[in-house]
Amino acid sequence: MTLPESMRVVEIAAPGGPEQLRVAARPLPRPAEGEVLIKVAAAGVNRPDVMQRLGRYPPPAGASDLPGLEVAGEVVALGPKVTNVAVGDRVTALLAGGGYAEYAVAAAPLCLSIPTGLSVVEAAALPETFFTVWDNLFVRGGCKSGDTVLVHGGTSGIGTTAIQLATASGARVYATAGSADKARACERFGAIRGIDYRSEDFAEVVRRETGGRGVDVILDIVGGSYLARNLDCAAIDGRIVIIALIGGAKTEINLATLLTKRLAVSGSTLRARSVAEKAQVAQAVQTHAWPLLATGRVRPIVHETFPLAEAASAHRLMESSHHIGKIVLTV
Repeated sequence: MTLPESMRVVEIAAPGGPEQLRVAARPLPRPAEGEVLIKVAAAGVNRPDVMQRLGRYPPPAGASDLPGLEVAGEVVALGPKVTNVAVGDRVTALLAGGGYAEYAVAAAPLCLSIPTGLSVVEAAALPETFFTVWDNLFVRGGCKSGDTVLVHGGTSGIGTTAIQLATASGARVYATAGSADKARACERFGAIRGIDYRSEDFAEVVRRETGGRGVDVILDIVGGSYLARNLDCAAIDGRIVIIALIGGAKTEINLATLLTKRLAVSGSTLRARSVAEKAQVAQAVQTHAWPLLATGRVRPIVHETFPLAEAASAHRLMESSHHIGKIVLTV
C-alpha cells in the first residue's frame, strides 16, 4: 500500500473554546519500535479532549499534541518488533493523543481486534471508556457479583459503560444523571434506579433504596463536591474510586466516617501510564469485556457522529451535556 506524505488533522490553535479546533495538514507520522500506523476510520471524543483544548490537560511527554485518545480503523504500517498485529488488521486502539487525524500511531499492545458485530464507529467508542471502567470499577473498586454500585454521570460514555458492565457482572447498579429523562435512560441501560441529581439528593435516595446499608462501590467522575456524600452513602468496607474532578479537586470531609465504615478511597488517571501498564488493562478488557460485546450483552452507546472537520461541533455537544453515551468523529 502506498501511503501519502501528509494527512488532515484537527489541531488546537490555542487554549480556549471549540473555535480553537482547526483543520490542518501535517506530515504522516511513522511508527517507532513496538508501534503501528492506523488509517483512522473513526475517533472517539472524550471529556479529556475538551480539557486539553482548554489548556488544562496537557499530553504526556512524547505524545502527540493532537487531541484524540481512541480510534478505530485499519493497520497500514508496522514499526520494528511488532508481532501481535498485522497490516490489514481492523483494530480499535487506545492512544495517548493524536486521534483527530486521518492516520494515527498506536502502541501495538493497545490495539485490539474490533469485536464481532460492531461497526467501526462503535469500535471507536470503546477503548477510553472500557479501559477506564474496567481498571477503576473492577480492579481498583473490586466490583463483583452481588455488589451494590453507584455510578455518577450515568449517561456519559463512562457511565453507560459502567452501568452495563457492572450489571453484566451481577451487580445491582444505581446511577446519577442530570435530568429525569436521563435517569430513566440509566434504567434502560440496566440501572435499578436512576437518580436525577438536580431534584434528588443521591445520598438520601441510596440510603432509602438500600435500607440504610449503602453501596459497596462508587465510581465517581465529580470529585470534590461529591466526596462527603459519597462517604455518607457508602456501605461498611465500601470502595470509592474517583476518576475525574468535574466538581473540583478540593473539599472537606469528616474522617470519622472513613474510619468507622472502614472505607477505601482511591483515584487514578489512565493517559500518563506506561504502555506496559495499559497493556495489562487491554488484556483484561479483551478477556472479560470483548465476549460481552460479541454477544450483544454490552454495547457502546453512540449518541451522534460528526465529520472530522466538524470537531468543534462535537466539542460543543460534549460541553452542553445534552448527549447520552459517546460522540464519535468519522474520517
